[in-house]
Amino acid sequence: MNAQSGFAGPPKVKERLVVIGNGMAGCRAVEEILERDPGRYAVTIFGAEPRVNYNRIMLSPVLAGEKTFDEIVINGQDWYDDNGITLVGGDPVAGIDRKTRTIVSASGRVEPYDKLLIATGSDPFIIPIPGNDLPGVVTFRDLDDVDKMLAAAETGGDAVVIGGGLLGLEAAHGLSLRGMKVTVVHLMPTLMERQLDEAAGWLLRQELESRGQTILTGANTGVIHAVEGRVAGIELEDGTRVKADIVVMAAGIKPSTTLARQAGLDCERGIMVDDHMVTSDPDILAVGECVQHRGLCYGLVAPLWDMCRALADHLTDAPSGYEGSVTSTKLKVSGIDLFSAGDFSGGDECEDIVMRDAARGVYKRLVLKDDRIIGAVLYGDTADGNWYFDLLRKEEDVSDIREGLIFGQAFASGGALADPNAAVAALSDDAEICGCNGVSKGKVVQCITKGAHSLDAVRSTCKASASCGSCTGLVESLLSLTLGGEVETGPSTMCKCTSFTHDDVRRLIVEKGLREIPEVMQELHWTTPDGCSSCRPALNYYLLCAWPGQYVDDQKSRFVNERMHANIQKDGTYSVVPRMWGGLTNPRELRAIADVVEKYDAPMVKVTGGQRLDIFGIKKEDLPAVWADLNAAGMVSGHAYGKALRTVKTCVGSEWCRFGTQDSTGLGVKIEHMTWGSWMPHKFKIAVSGCPRNCAEATIKDFGIVCVDSGYELHIGGNGGIKVRATDFLCKVETEAQAMEHCAAFIQLYREDAHYLERTAPWLERKGLDWIKAQLFDDPETIGRLAARFRFSQQFSQDDPWAQRAAGDRKDLHSHLAQVRPLSMENA
Repeated sequence: MNAQSGFAGPPKVKERLVVIGNGMAGCRAVEEILERDPGRYAVTIFGAEPRVNYNRIMLSPVLAGEKTFDEIVINGQDWYDDNGITLVGGDPVAGIDRKTRTIVSASGRVEPYDKLLIATGSDPFIIPIPGNDLPGVVTFRDLDDVDKMLAAAETGGDAVVIGGGLLGLEAAHGLSLRGMKVTVVHLMPTLMERQLDEAAGWLLRQELESRGQTILTGANTGVIHAVEGRVAGIELEDGTRVKADIVVMAAGIKPSTTLARQAGLDCERGIMVDDHMVTSDPDILAVGECVQHRGLCYGLVAPLWDMCRALADHLTDAPSGYEGSVTSTKLKVSGIDLFSAGDFSGGDECEDIVMRDAARGVYKRLVLKDDRIIGAVLYGDTADGNWYFDLLRKEEDVSDIREGLIFGQAFASGGALADPNAAVAALSDDAEICGCNGVSKGKVVQCITKGAHSLDAVRSTCKASASCGSCTGLVESLLSLTLGGEVETGPSTMCKCTSFTHDDVRRLIVEKGLREIPEVMQELHWTTPDGCSSCRPALNYYLLCAWPGQYVDDQKSRFVNERMHANIQKDGTYSVVPRMWGGLTNPRELRAIADVVEKYDAPMVKVTGGQRLDIFGIKKEDLPAVWADLNAAGMVSGHAYGKALRTVKTCVGSEWCRFGTQDSTGLGVKIEHMTWGSWMPHKFKIAVSGCPRNCAEATIKDFGIVCVDSGYELHIGGNGGIKVRATDFLCKVETEAQAMEHCAAFIQLYREDAHYLERTAPWLERKGLDWIKAQLFDDPETIGRLAARFRFSQQFSQDDPWAQRAAGDRKDLHSHLAQVRPLSMENA
């Protein structure tokens, strides 16, 4: 009978939708389909785990003991039952037959489909190292992994987490809260380097270390060791060993594409899908971490929801399309506020807006391009993260609120800021300006009216802005308001990234105990995220000088010539200058140089003004091999490229010359062994002349020694460059030992006081000869103290693999002199 006679027609046959994956993406896609057309599909879901759908991103709170499994369940069994969904749990799909449109599970169950949805997620990346399959090595992807970690934590002990990304840090946090001693080993120099810049990564590291975790960055795991068949620890490639009762592999994820590849679907990094989440087979769709869309794979949750909406629209005949996602990140570690979104790599066409509050541990950075936010990194205060993210996603023009943007939505939403000086003028006299030193507005104004007409004068008088520098803008506003156009400009700041001078930075590094470049930038409120080409090399040098043996030289903060251990030439090749101690050489060294010239087809070799041989035309890719060949002959870098000791020029002195008064060559070799490899504010040259005829040109060198009958005359501050400057006489000493001690002391005074890229000549003129003499001679013990500090720092001068010390080293000068000066051993 038909409908008009009161009888219903045959029931509508539902299409069979089979979902491979009972995780967040697969079940969310089903939810979206049910919302649009609940009666269209008969749904069967296969899951590898014997559980209902749960929130995988909340595994971290479960590990930390902040939540239970029941609290992270998304869809309980009642959801499957109420919607007529067949759940096949604990029976993963083993294969797809596209011809018969069926799947087969690990247990042998065959299930036909009309539409197939692959939502297999991602697989953990297992580092291919010995021991990666030992008992006690786990990943962090599902509840079974959490159970293994919880079991290990019951007895305490040591845990190593390999990977300092989101998952790794969340695993480390949970294990730490469970009572384990945790070490995080991360290959890159910055934690969460995909989400954080160097500054935010440093703050995160400091916080985690304050909680008792050990963080090893720039560390590559070489092997996992075992005792009695179970994991016992790891060994890094540099030989460092770390004890471990459990090792968590959290070094990354990769799209799970095995089933799709076996079925012949198009795959690259992930399963390739179009804007409707359809694979290369029109009856098979894919969604989530396993897919690749427009060349991108996503490992965060937000894009998955966008994908599921587009997929559901397509399967219910209302196609919309997925165009990709802009992602944001938050770390799920209690007490740490961290937010990251978009592209923060920056570049020439981008502008950085940075705010730092060292006292509160806050760092905010916005990256703008064409008056639009393209990236944001927030640490310590993430309240405005969603607002910034919304502006980023919508590509809103922020030019009208540019001045107040970094201060957040409440401050900037009213439109462009008024004159910032007006806000300062409205403050009461007892309003605090400088929190570090407890200085009020009234006190600053009083200081200014009594004659402190520059920022530097205010700092030295009432201490406002003299510590962390965060109130510098307020003090400058008060200067402007109080003096109008009469503000005096003090010494130029270090660079555009800071309001501090070189002297300020050097002083505060020591006073505050700052030991890393990101720490300096945070504490001193740098206005850029990572500094610039002017301040980074300077900070690197100042830290090396302040903390010898403790600070690790940051190679990326060095100029290219220093990184390459060679001088780049205008044709793109390099020149290499091996060291010749005091200008001396021997047959072995000359043969080594000749062999390098022939082997690497160097077009020119030139004798330099510093009594060395310069090999020109070396290709960049050949530099390591060139230095290896020279090292094999006992030759080391001449630092002709470096802000360091360049040469010690000598004449033949009393050994050969009839006018010579002292052994200038022997003394020059000793001084070069004492001083080489020491980083300086600028290039540094020494000369030792054997008599007043001055053949070694000692009186136009940074430190010159002129030998006379009664001893040694010491000269300082010479320069033979564009602006020639003759030296100033420092003093006269009687012995070689005294000459060397005074040389070391002068160098150390220069190293500790001069600005980076300031030669001794302008430094001497800026400070004055009387000041330098006072520093060296007013206290009879100063020379010894400065020389001792110099010798101490020389113990840690870097042994770069391209420029190793000679076999004898400076600790065994005699052995090397035996090679280069066989006739002068009695002088060594």
